[in-house]
Amino acid sequence: MSFEERGETVIGAHSLEELKLVYRVLHRHLTEHTELMDTHFLIELQNFLHAQASADGVDTANHSAWDAWLGNTDAEQ
Repeated sequence: MSFEERGETVIGAHSLEELKLVYRVLHRHLTEHTELMDTHFLIELQNFLHAQASADGVDTANHSAWDAWLGNTDAEQ
């Protein structure tokens, strides 16, 4: 796991499980920090995770399946 600075951009290499955790925490607190909602970081993170979930056979339009794949322990099955 690492971060690498490239000019004004920072590239990160992190495990899928860590990215899921970061997404869960950010998503859980969006109402408290609405400025995060339209950031490129959150949008790209969600797009990446949707692609990974789809590759695992998850229907990301099914909120319960998406939540379960993300590791939300309170996700309905």
